Amino acid sequence: MASDFSFDVVSKVNMQFVSEALDTAMKEINNRFDFKDSNSAVALDEKAGELNLQSKDDYKVRAVWDVLATRLAKRGLPLKNFEPQEPESALGGTAKMKVKITQGIPVEKAKEAVAALKKSGIKVQGTIQGAQLRISSKSKDALQEAMRFLKAQDFKIDLQYENFR
Repeated sequence: MASDFSFDVVSKVNMQFVSEALDTAMKEINNRFDFKDSNSAVALDEKAGELNLQSKDDYKVRAVWDVLATRLAKRGLPLKNFEPQEPESALGGTAKMKVKITQGIPVEKAKEAVAALKKSGIKVQGTIQGAQLRISSKSKDALQEAMRFLKAQDFKIDLQYENFR
């Protein structure tokens, strides 16, 4: 009897690293002359899975995002999982911007990945399990081929591979 082998495809953002990058970015923003008197701030809302940026105007809030994105990238966090929204006006003549953090694989992206695997002809089965994708096969070689195939595709989200067994 041949046993099935499998691995999980996930998309996770380490919130501890996000918090550390946020602290580093705020130190830089507070020390930079071009942000002087801009009342710039960044807040992490872990429950909602978003960052809230605030500054004096649209230009400054975008600059705050640029500084933060640089710090996130230096921590090795996938910028594909951060989706900045358009800046909007806030009270007191300021501007604010939300950045959504994608945790897990959205269902439409998971369906897209499963469809791409089926179309590729690789002998694997894809199962959507909540916010992750389980890929299984009777052959470890087919699983490795599927992993290479998924890495070559761009689903506009960062994918990680776990539990290879």
